[in-house]
Amino acid sequence: MSENLPPCPECASEYTYQDGALIVCPMCGHEFEETTATAETTDAAEAAPKFLDAVGNQLVDGDTVTVTENLNVKGGAPIKRGTKVTGIKLLDEPVNGHDIAAKIPGAGQMYLKCSVVKKA
Repeated sequence: MSENLPPCPECASEYTYQDGALIVCPMCGHEFEETTATAETTDAAEAAPKFLDAVGNQLVDGDTVTVTENLNVKGGAPIKRGTKVTGIKLLDEPVNGHDIAAKIPGAGQMYLKCSVVKKA
């Protein structure tokens, strides 16, 4: 690959070469424009799931989730497995490793980790 040419967006091969206005991948035969490759790479990075539940489903703001294990709460009653939590809010910046802000029935407002919930 030339120093300024991007890798192939189809197969990620670094052996691309320029043919006129197009960039060609000799490994898979894909032809693309440099601006297309940059946009596809950026879109793929943004489209990658950021928040996954305990079984790998993508979570979004407002989802309803179920707690997958009993959770001990400092100064309060434990949260039982199977508790349904509605209207979750995903945090841009994790708080002590917790990704979700939610109001849990009987326990109030608290933070949860994505690894202990399952999308309902």
